[in-house]
Amino acid sequence: MKKIITILLLATVIFSCKKSSFLDDKTNGLTEDAVFTDSIQTINFLNRIYVDAGYSFGPSRFNSAGGTGNTELATDNAEGNNNLSVWADSYVQGVIGPNNVSTNFATDKDFWTTPYKNIRRINLLLSKLPDAPLSAAMKNRMRGEARFLRAYFYHYMIVAFGGVPVIEDQVFGINDIINLPRNNFSDCVNYITSELDAAATELSTVVYKDIDYGRVTRGACLALKSRVLLYAASPLFNGGAITTSPALLPLVGYPSTDNNRWMAAANAAEALINTGLYSLNVDNVTRPGNGFYQLFLKRVNSEYIFAYNRPAQKEFETFYLPPTRSGSSVMKPTQSLAEAFPMRDGKSIKESSAFNANDPYVNRDPRFEFSMIYNGLSYISNTGVKTQVFTYTSTGSAIANATSDAYTPQNKFTGYFSRKMLDENLTNASSGTTERAWPLIRYAEILLNYAEAITEAGQPEKAYDKLKLLRERAGILPGADGLYGLKANMTVAEMREVVRNERRIELAFEDHRWNDIRRWKIASTVLKGFNSVDIITRSATNTYKHTIGTAPRPLNFRDAMYLLPLPLAEIQKMPLMLQNPGY
Repeated sequence: MKKIITILLLATVIFSCKKSSFLDDKTNGLTEDAVFTDSIQTINFLNRIYVDAGYSFGPSRFNSAGGTGNTELATDNAEGNNNLSVWADSYVQGVIGPNNVSTNFATDKDFWTTPYKNIRRINLLLSKLPDAPLSAAMKNRMRGEARFLRAYFYHYMIVAFGGVPVIEDQVFGINDIINLPRNNFSDCVNYITSELDAAATELSTVVYKDIDYGRVTRGACLALKSRVLLYAASPLFNGGAITTSPALLPLVGYPSTDNNRWMAAANAAEALINTGLYSLNVDNVTRPGNGFYQLFLKRVNSEYIFAYNRPAQKEFETFYLPPTRSGSSVMKPTQSLAEAFPMRDGKSIKESSAFNANDPYVNRDPRFEFSMIYNGLSYISNTGVKTQVFTYTSTGSAIANATSDAYTPQNKFTGYFSRKMLDENLTNASSGTTERAWPLIRYAEILLNYAEAITEAGQPEKAYDKLKLLRERAGILPGADGLYGLKANMTVAEMREVVRNERRIELAFEDHRWNDIRRWKIASTVLKGFNSVDIITRSATNTYKHTIGTAPRPLNFRDAMYLLPLPLAEIQKMPLMLQNPGY
């Protein structure tokens, strides 16, 4: 898929619908006949759909002018720069609404238009594929890939909006008047999972090589089904709607709770696990947790189930490194996230005797250092030599911090910078590049999906083995009991909190947290205050004061924001669609 992504392929040729932007697309010179009577053009048409597969994950989402971070900036994991032209900053401040949810923030990187553009592309491809000059085997494979991708785009929509119009295989033309109601949430889930089941039968379990590396396989279908069923079983959608309207209830989720949905999600995750096709990327010999670090710098590894391959570049280094490394530091990790990482013994900072509040970054879960740059960390400099990054404030200090990395609320710094997925040998000023793929679905997520679902199904004892695998890979010590710091015999409530925390730190900055805090209905609790660390240097020793100060972005979460509003322009063009509650 390296070639797929770097060539950027040939343009799609879907006629623009002038009467509604629903499923809109643009023409680009070629006709449908020219494309679908040519085998290469037909394959390239599908390749173009792959190009948008990473639209939700990308660091430049929601701001066409440059990198701003994905939905992680709308969570308690990261602080942004208080720029209301950036969607996430508007979201956390409560100024998101039907008139600005989608189209005003970035071209082709929104919640509504990009999925529906690609759904229409896929429907057109599927309608033309039977007569395309391709072998039967190639047609079957392309049909399976296309159906997965269609389910993939739909799944992002239902977790953001609830039920949306499902058009199945229909291809709308330029003269069609489109006015569709929303499908019930349950209908959407059933459609997505049935499409994934069907696609799985047409796809190989083999991970492709060479030019086809990165294409969808059967494993991706099983993995996405696991995610969709987990979301559907979660409190927000499983009878936890924020409305009592009889008309809206079935649109925004299941009207009533059914705990059996958790078991269905557990079974789906286990089906993928039992294939034995994937495993965690482990290396604790080089250094503790090195497998976790190296994972994100390899296009090819045992853990990626569906990934967005990138050409050689240093995009994350450009967006996330601190100013002294010539980075834009557009996404700063919070103190709340820092405290979520346990110690090397696997116990929380509140439980472990190894934690020292005056030296808080030693003996931590190795994932901590591979996810966050903290005060005093030695990191490659622009000259190619490792030097310390200092983030402490000069206020009250005997030793002034004259660097541009110094923490001040006015500069919207939290005392930390992002390191997750970065190559530690590069700065933005370096001449080198690195290889990477964006992990859209990886095996660690499936282990966490299973652990969460089986716990909520009332069997927390079955979650231990999956958590132990993740903690072992992370470089956490097993301890005398072999539990990697986990408490024995946890209740459902106890295990729930452990699994949620493990998911937070393992998947940090990978476009999961925003969906998680909403589906768990904890966003109103966690989106409070500005999580920073005051680091005061009085001599050569640092004193750390963890504070919640004045947020650069005043947080104003309200319950309506558990779902996004449907774009006003689409409601006006298709009045059969009902708006989400609270908007």
